[in-house]
This record gives sequence, C-alpha cells and structure tokens, in this order.
Amino acid sequence: MLPYKTLFVLNRQSATPLSAQLITTFIRHIRQGILPANTRLPGSRTLAVLLGIHRKTVIAAYEDLAAQGWLVQHPSRGTFVSSQLPDITPRPLPDTPTKGMAGRTGYEVKKRKHLAIPVLKNNALLTFDDGFPDVRLAPVEQLARNYRSILKRGFQHHLLGYSDTNGSLFFRQQLARYLHDSRGIPATAEHVFTTRGSVMAIYLLAQVLLEPGDTVAVGQTNYRTANMIFAERGATLLRLPVDQQGLVVEALAEQCRRQPVRLLYLTPHHHHPTTVTLSAERRIQLLQLAEQYGFVILEDDYDYDFHYASSPILPLASADPAGMVVYIGSFTKSMAPAFRVGYVVAPPDLIAELGYLRRIVDRQGDTVLEQAIAEMLAEGDIQRHLKKAQKIYHQRRDAFCRLLREEVGHAVSFTVPDGGLAVWAEFAKELDLAVLSARCREQGLVFSDGRFYHPDGLPLHHTRLGFASCTVEEMEQGVAILKREVFAR
Repeated sequence: MLPYKTLFVLNRQSATPLSAQLITTFIRHIRQGILPANTRLPGSRTLAVLLGIHRKTVIAAYEDLAAQGWLVQHPSRGTFVSSQLPDITPRPLPDTPTKGMAGRTGYEVKKRKHLAIPVLKNNALLTFDDGFPDVRLAPVEQLARNYRSILKRGFQHHLLGYSDTNGSLFFRQQLARYLHDSRGIPATAEHVFTTRGSVMAIYLLAQVLLEPGDTVAVGQTNYRTANMIFAERGATLLRLPVDQQGLVVEALAEQCRRQPVRLLYLTPHHHHPTTVTLSAERRIQLLQLAEQYGFVILEDDYDYDFHYASSPILPLASADPAGMVVYIGSFTKSMAPAFRVGYVVAPPDLIAELGYLRRIVDRQGDTVLEQAIAEMLAEGDIQRHLKKAQKIYHQRRDAFCRLLREEVGHAVSFTVPDGGLAVWAEFAKELDLAVLSARCREQGLVFSDGRFYHPDGLPLHHTRLGFASCTVEEMEQGVAILKREVFAR
C-alpha cells in the first residue's frame, strides 16, 4: 500500500475544510502520476484511520471526486482512480462569434397582437397613475423585521424548501380569518390558494375554467389585462354595458337566454376603470342568474380595503352557498406592487385543480414572504396599516377632487368616487387627450391618454387619474402642469 499517511498531510489549523484539502491533494497526486489510472484506493474507514480524520470526511471527498470524474466507485469492488481523467483546461468553441449576441432570433416567433401593449414602466416624480398605492406608506419596517426573524429561526428552515403548491398553510389560515372578519366570506384554509398577485390568479383560472371558444362576459369598459388573458386562452369576449350602478345585469340575462356564457369577470366593488359600485340589488340578481344559467362569477376585488363614503357592500362571495363565485384579491394595493402575494378563494375542488396546474408554472409561492405577511395579519399589523392608509387616501381623494374642480373644472368632469385609488375623468370633447397627455409628459407629469381603457385601444375622452400615490403637494404641482397645458392648446 502507498504511504498515504505521508502523501496526505492535512493542516488542521487551516480555514480550508479537511474534505477540501483531501480533494485537492488527491487531484494533485493523480495528475502527477503518483496515483495512476485504475489504482484501487483504501476504503473510507481504512483511510480515515490512517489520516486520523472522521470517516464522513473521506466519504464526502470520495463522492465529490467521483462526481468530478477523478474516481470511479463500484459498490462491490471499491473505489478506483478513473481511467478517463477529466480535462479541466478551458477550450473555446470553434468559430465562436465575436460580435455579441444576435439581435433577432433565427426562427419565427409568433406575434400575439392582443398582448402587444407596452408594459408600464414609469420613473416620473409626478404621476396620476391607474390607481396605485403610495409605496412610501407600506409597512416595510415591520415586514423586514418579520422576514429577518423568520430566516433566523431554526425551526422555520422548512420554509426555504419545497412547499405546498396551494400556498403556506399558516398564511392561508390567517388570510381566511382576515377575509371572514373584513368581508364576511366564510372561508377556511382549504378554500384559499395563493398566487403572485391577482394577474397570475386570473391567468391560472382562465386555464382551468375555460376552453377555446368559451364565452366570457365583461364590462364594455373593463380591466384590459383580464381581457388580454381571456383572449390568450381563446375565449370570445361578450361586452356588456356599465352604468352608474355597475354592470347592467338585464343585458347579461338577455345574452344568457340567447347563448351559453361560461364566465363573468367582474370588479364589483369599484368597477375598473369607471370606479362605480355594483348595487346590492344587482349583486343578488347576478347570483341568481349564475345559478340559473351555470356560469362562473370571477369576482376581482382589487381595492376592497379602500372605501370612504360609507360601509362597503360585502362581496358576492360572502353570499354564495351554491359555489358559483370565485373570489380573487391581492396585497398589491394594500401594501405595494413589489410584494407579489395574491389569492383565490373558491371551493376545494377548484383549489386542487389550481394546485396541479401551478406545479408546471411556478411550483409554489414565496413561502417566506407569505409567512411574514401571515404573522402581520395575526398580530394586526396589516389591519392597522390599512386603517392608517385609508384615512390618508380619503384625505388625498378630497384634496385631488377639489383641485380638479377649482383648477380645470371647465375641461374635466367626474363623479367623486366612493372608494378606490383613482378618479374616472372625462375630458372636454374639444381636447385631444393623447396630445394633452404627451405634452404633460414633456413637462414632467405622466398620466394615461385613455387608450388603455378602450376595448380596442382607440382614442377615448376618459382616463383614470390616480391620486393615492401622490402627496397633496405633488398633486398641486401635477394639476398646475395639467392646467397650463389645457389652456395652452
């Protein structure tokens, strides 16, 4: 036997682990020919005794060297130096291009026109957006404390591994309790499925609930992203009128008498984009229609937490014993868009199907973030944040509506929204909203020209002007720009 004790001198005072030293020494001796190809090595127990180290250290080194190709392990015969040693000298690919990556694919990529809408990326200081929260109000310090605490707890290490595709159980339990207390929805954890925001929820539900050619009823004006998802699934959109009481239910009933409708997509608390609230009477009628004709009601309650005029009307999901309503929401508007945690509330059989599909899309959600938010729900931190944010947004709504009326009331008309984070504004017909929006952008104020809210992306005299993400001072600066450009036409 070779003098392994002499060949392998290990430094126990070194910061380099003994297993790493052993691996390096083996590779050196193999390359120098001291350990020729096909040399049988001592067993792990024998070498451990010779070197005075733990057997597990030898086993780890042997396994690593075998994985790299230096050794070959035969369960019945032992460990040998490989006869085909790895070539560790980097070699360039032949004729490697030197001009960088290709500017276009060398194959055809199918273009989907219904998806070809620019993604919103805006870094402007002054923005009347679609109705986003003020990220400066988000409870990031408490969330960060919870996040750090979770990562440091030894017993929580399971959160770093693979988890339930339906979402963290503790989060679903706390969310079910929160939805029961705040919205009257009688859900339990088995009724809840977590997603990375409401858009993912709509997408997964479209895949599970719809087949190409199915009819999906939506408002004449509607959340454009939802329309895009349904179109991508191959559904046919049935556009229904929306008035001051929300979706016109009689128009839906008439269509149901004519043709099968598979799904109704609805934003009843504050219709997107017009902000109107679906009346209680129409909610009852919708539930009756869904049972009668068998269509699914997909209730997107994107900003339920913010209502200013009176007590909000409870969701349709709170009065749905027949299981016709699928309820979705997220913490995007409650906290900040970066925290991608949303949810679906539905009967357990649908939740199970969503879990099966999720495995090939996303596998699971962010379990650590879900745990952090769950603990904030359990401690009441989210509830306290929402109470504070609602008060601030209520004040900002009043200030914004006052500014619009006083400064540009001759050119802009609107109804003060009962809740939500934006105003649905109608501009005077003689104003070209696209031109006005572009000129304001040049002056540092960004707002939509309204095309995004038109079913076909055509010019529109209406647009959403978000107020929640602006301080009163920022509103004043923005409205001053708007006023100047309106008068400059």
